[in-house]
Amino acid sequence: MNKSSLKALLGAGCFSLALIGTVHAGGLERGGYNIDLLFDPSQVTGEVSGTYVMPQRDLKNVVDTDPSDGIGSNGIGGGSTTARDTENYWVPRAGIKIGMGNVDCLGDYSQPIGAHSNPGANWMGANSNIETKVESEAFGATCSYKFDLSKGQLRFIGGVFHEDVSGFKTRLVAPIPAFLGTGIGRLDLEGDGWGWRAGVAYEIPDIALRASLVYNSAVKIDNLSGTVDLRQIASVVDPTNPLLGRITDVYGSSEVPDSLELKVQSGIAPGWLAFGSIKWMNWSVLQSIPFCPTATKGLAACTSTSPVRATSLDLLYRDGWTVSGGIGHKFNDQWSGAATLTWDRGTTTGLSGQTDTWTVAGGVAYTPTQNIEVRFGGALGVLTSGSIHPVVGDDGVTYGTEYTADFGNDLVSAISTSLKVKW
Repeated sequence: MNKSSLKALLGAGCFSLALIGTVHAGGLERGGYNIDLLFDPSQVTGEVSGTYVMPQRDLKNVVDTDPSDGIGSNGIGGGSTTARDTENYWVPRAGIKIGMGNVDCLGDYSQPIGAHSNPGANWMGANSNIETKVESEAFGATCSYKFDLSKGQLRFIGGVFHEDVSGFKTRLVAPIPAFLGTGIGRLDLEGDGWGWRAGVAYEIPDIALRASLVYNSAVKIDNLSGTVDLRQIASVVDPTNPLLGRITDVYGSSEVPDSLELKVQSGIAPGWLAFGSIKWMNWSVLQSIPFCPTATKGLAACTSTSPVRATSLDLLYRDGWTVSGGIGHKFNDQWSGAATLTWDRGTTTGLSGQTDTWTVAGGVAYTPTQNIEVRFGGALGVLTSGSIHPVVGDDGVTYGTEYTADFGNDLVSAISTSLKVKW
């Protein structure tokens, strides 16, 4: 194959085929941030994609270790000692790129972060979690300016994005007789914020070489607000607790962590491409996220040890690292493919089942005309084994005292498809 084949590979989306291997990364990452469409050589390109992920994390040997809110799902010892901790989910993405001479701009929609754990009410860890769900939506605008440098082109990249975050959590709060309620409490929350990105890239199209380094800032969500619903625990259970038997407005603050990603790809033989990436994400900024009654705002600081704290989301994450490498091949003018191996370092310090993940992914791209490209991919991975247990945070507080559990090596699988149209 000649130089034109390598140029086609540079814009063929082998990185995008590799993305399926990172859709179940640590922390709260889902689709993450991706601006690969910005590099498409066409003047105008639109793309829509969807990935369906099926994690199968199963908890075993679950022991309820906190008698203060009852033992077991019914408060008196009932409930299973096993539970499926994960739910399947979709990761959609859409974007349009417009090129204007040396300037390229991308507008995109994504769901960068998310989580869904739904072990249900009938297990021995119900006093920690019945169902937890976090969702996000982000709209971004990113542009680059490129100019000739030596044998290739250098790009400077910059952009902004707005991110909405929402979610809820339910758990058993108190063991009480049925006529006083279910004993289940619910936290609902939402917030939003702005972020920015900056980066640099260098390309030599004749050999399908591209190297890019992109930093995505943290998204500060200082307006995080919601409600704590304890209507299922009658106030007579504890007359000294003003939150029981009612819905209470609460507030807090958090952030979507910043990240830095290096991507490199290059032609290695006619029609063959090698590529890899390294990404760091600052998940360790998410430790315990406290929520306090809105009525106390300005009266006392809302911290994990504050006497006015209503509840908290206890994560105690460590930083995430994702390393991926693979190879792509252009078979002919219509078909190309890629295969990748990805390692994602788990972010758990003991409060969750987010251990290291190893994923093998592959995909093909079909280009029936020069204006249309369709991609299909699949992935299979291993969620490595570990345990859930109490952890002492940096603030000296012991978290995760509600239950303990073990888990073995579990499977995660995914399928993906996308459509790209060029003008």
